[in-house]
Amino acid sequence: MSSVFGNLGIVGLAVVMTVLLLVGIKGGGKVKPLGWWPCLIGGMLAGSAYAAAGGIFKMVPDLVGSLLKAAQGVMPGITMPAIALTLAIIILFKKLTTKQVAILGIVFWYAASGAGGLWGTLSSTIANIGQQVS
Repeated sequence: MSSVFGNLGIVGLAVVMTVLLLVGIKGGGKVKPLGWWPCLIGGMLAGSAYAAAGGIFKMVPDLVGSLLKAAQGVMPGITMPAIALTLAIIILFKKLTTKQVAILGIVFWYAASGAGGLWGTLSSTIANIGQQVS
């Protein structure tokens, strides 16, 4: 036996990450609410799981992809690396709630996955972690 719950599956991981972010950000139970870094990493893992899970979870990647394409439509010539770096700057320097950090983590993951280079490597690493956990 290599894990407590057996094979979670990618859809299971998407569900678990969604519930963790929805419930864990506010907290109120025996465990403290999620902090800034867990929300960011949780958002990125959730984005990875959503992309791989498909089905109802495909709505999230489709929505984020549409938003990123809209940004490119408003500012022709803006690249995915520029969008990813802009999102990283906002995440790191703007005072955000943990909910906002989690949501921007999801959006950042999609921009990073389309950016290539270091951003693409980061995105691939998170996707691989998501696959390994599932």
